Amino acid sequence: MRYARVNLVSLGYELAPNVVTSEALEQRLAPIYEKLKLPRGQIELLTGIRERRYWDAGQSMWEPAAKAARKALRAANVAADDVGMVIYAGVCRDNLEPATACAVADALGVSPAAQVYDVSNACLGVLNGMIQAAGAIELGHVRHALIVSCESARQIVDLTIARLLENPNMAALRPSMATMTGGSGAIAVLLGPPEAGGHRLGGATIRTAPEHHHLCRWGPDTGIPSSAPMVMETDAAAVLENGVALGARTWAAFQAEIGWDAAPDRIICHQVGAWHRDAVLKALKYPPEQDFSTFEFLGNIGTVSLPITAAIAAERGFLEPGHRVAFCGIGSGLNCLILGVEW
Repeated sequence: MRYARVNLVSLGYELAPNVVTSEALEQRLAPIYEKLKLPRGQIELLTGIRERRYWDAGQSMWEPAAKAARKALRAANVAADDVGMVIYAGVCRDNLEPATACAVADALGVSPAAQVYDVSNACLGVLNGMIQAAGAIELGHVRHALIVSCESARQIVDLTIARLLENPNMAALRPSMATMTGGSGAIAVLLGPPEAGGHRLGGATIRTAPEHHHLCRWGPDTGIPSSAPMVMETDAAAVLENGVALGARTWAAFQAEIGWDAAPDRIICHQVGAWHRDAVLKALKYPPEQDFSTFEFLGNIGTVSLPITAAIAAERGFLEPGHRVAFCGIGSGLNCLILGVEW
């Protein structure tokens, strides 16, 4: 799919206030390691993640999302009344019903004529929301759209560690290690017409492999707070192998469909960890120096990871005017979406 009249106007984000090191999590896991005779340092060794951030206990998801949205609106000098669509795209949400987007829209004071709803698709939620919003802007249905998300890792990590302490065994630990990479944060992406400024959306390519939907699950529900015990289990090796293969197929299709006369100047990937980054870049035959990562200090923030990494990359001058940038998201399901942005 290609776009001619859609820009990524601005980004806004919120960092969670509490820094949690991998060493701190290892200390909580120490009794499990001792029983299973495992050396300390597994998390950072396997993922390259030194630290991540958590929200305060009891933090709602809509409040940081709304704060990030206000930053995006201020950066673009766009009034809330000019927003015709608000999409909340996080895995974590305040309730199963109503849509968390409703609380965000209420906090911002958007027009009662705006479309307000949630989108959920594992770590691809924000990119999926951008595609939906871009189509609406391209067709003239709305002028500006906000895609927002907030993710929280505190609850699922606490529940996972408590479960492992009750029954420490390798069969339970192995699929739970990916959970320890989780971080927390909030993002807002403002899309609009070219005259609003920002960076032009060139197009997007989607490929799926739903036969692998069983490889990573988080359930039974992910409302925050949750009244039911949640479990997150990941076959990390299988997700990596099949996700990288899907990413390579999507990358080839993206380069053929986007219409650029050269490879992207920069790439921003979903942030999982060092092993995932290395495997993806190798499969795409893409130079590591043209990739920007934040997983080392933010961990995996689900839907927030890719756009918050783009925002930080822009702040630090890694993304420059004239760069062609590929946003490459691979999420549980398996789904892959690559979005081209002309910075």
